[in-house]
Amino acid sequence: MMNRPPYLVPGDKIAIAAPARKVTEEELTPAIRLFQSWGLEVVLPPHLFDADNQFAGDDETRARLMQQLLDDSDIRAIVCARGGYGTVRIIDRLNFTQFQAKPKWIVGYSDVTVLHSHIHQNHNTETLHGVMPINVPEDAWCKTYPATETLCKALFGEGLAYSCKPHPLNRPGKSNGMLVGGNLSMLYSLCGTRSSIDTRDKILFIEDLDEYLYHIDRMMMNLKRNGMLSDLAGLVIGQLSDMHDNTIPFGKRAEEIVWDNVKEYDYPVCFDFPAGHIGSDNHALILGRIVHLEVGTESRLVWGI
Repeated sequence: MMNRPPYLVPGDKIAIAAPARKVTEEELTPAIRLFQSWGLEVVLPPHLFDADNQFAGDDETRARLMQQLLDDSDIRAIVCARGGYGTVRIIDRLNFTQFQAKPKWIVGYSDVTVLHSHIHQNHNTETLHGVMPINVPEDAWCKTYPATETLCKALFGEGLAYSCKPHPLNRPGKSNGMLVGGNLSMLYSLCGTRSSIDTRDKILFIEDLDEYLYHIDRMMMNLKRNGMLSDLAGLVIGQLSDMHDNTIPFGKRAEEIVWDNVKEYDYPVCFDFPAGHIGSDNHALILGRIVHLEVGTESRLVWGI
């Protein structure tokens, strides 16, 4: 059984961290306003807006900031400001002892997959794959978007249930399993490390952005050869956005490449799920919790409370 951080209530403190790419206060303003509209107190830690080339400060600074937030018992959730690249450079500097004793929600996607995977594999705690402050629309505090609405529901303990349209490559079926995963490129990069997830009997979620088609195949082949695709309870593929091809075409779309690597198995497969690099439609996913996956005339993914 995974540890579950306490759900938020109005008045709780929620901190913004920057474990990867640099960010400005102006870029965070819509998210700060949104979180305040939920009744939360937003904490901006010192050095949040540091810059070291593309990073939000050097590795030592980013690790120290993240450690302070992990250890602060008054902080009930840590929302990563943005992805990019950099979390893997600090993950081995972090001590999760206090976090494991008093867990809190870790929120983000893309590069934050490093935290999701490491925490899942080593610290048995649920985390939240969801929209980050850099993606929050200007008017999110007064309008409803799937990304922000579902993030709010997840943080405050409302049940989540999603459905999506059928896809020609879907494989019908029903299953229950713990949801794990995140960005395909990050999962691939973590293979062979202590942050790599055990996917056996679990429902794996993957998504990606801005990759060459041959690289999608290389990453899927790597997961397959590592045994991460053979014993799944199910596979959910989010958005595979803005893919590139070479002068000599690869010959298949990203979805077809994924299918080729899992078609020999018999678990349900759901394509085109509304999560990933799709801005305000990026639905929140609670990772580390048992979900029900049903793939048929429409696909459904349902969490219990």
